[in-house]
Amino acid sequence: MYTLLKSEVGPFPEPTFPRGIDLTAEDHKARHRLYPVTVIYTVYLSALLILALRSSNGGRALAFGALGVVTWTLTEYLAHRYVLHGVFPAGKGPLRRGLHYLFDASHADHHARPWDGLYINGHLDTLLAAAILVPPSFLAPPYSASVGVATVLACYAFEEWVHHATHFWNFDVRYFQYLRRRHLWHHSRHGAGRAYGITSGVWDAVFGTRVPERERLLLVPRRQPRGPAPTLSSAESLSSREA
Repeated sequence: MYTLLKSEVGPFPEPTFPRGIDLTAEDHKARHRLYPVTVIYTVYLSALLILALRSSNGGRALAFGALGVVTWTLTEYLAHRYVLHGVFPAGKGPLRRGLHYLFDASHADHHARPWDGLYINGHLDTLLAAAILVPPSFLAPPYSASVGVATVLACYAFEEWVHHATHFWNFDVRYFQYLRRRHLWHHSRHGAGRAYGITSGVWDAVFGTRVPERERLLLVPRRQPRGPAPTLSSAESLSSREA
């Protein structure tokens, strides 16, 4: 399915926009790829929380759920920066060959074809990680690590929906508009190497990959008391053409 290797085209390949793109069809394609893990992870977390709240471990479950949310925000940033945009050339030894096989093709097609529904969202890729993380989480006290891991997985599904929305939808919500414009800027040549957070820019600020202040001010939508959703700003239009 993946066609581009980051070790050959670089971690931020130039996007292409052929004529005749049907964004409605691509949106439909991407959404249907995301439904399975959304259902699996949401049902799993909901079941654990219900069982915990019906027992005497509700407080513990909620605390580890909150910890899982914080853990996910950092995981989201690190995975996007160092795995999805990391370059893993083939080399000698099983470790380098394994990293090349697993990760060198990831995400390059998405930046080259940011409109393509095949490359917008994760599909079943994370089920392997879930299969590795979930069983040992039950070795910890009841509703502690198990809820934390389940929350991380559910947050992944949520983040993928946010990512999907930034590419295909246009809600008249000020924070969403900022996330959307910020992510489109990340896809432009000006944003290469910055704005790795999808749902939050906190870790970008911590690790020095935040959008520069001048561009950030252009990306923040102005408040409008009434009227329809604001049209795309000139800064966002530039990002959309270059993304």
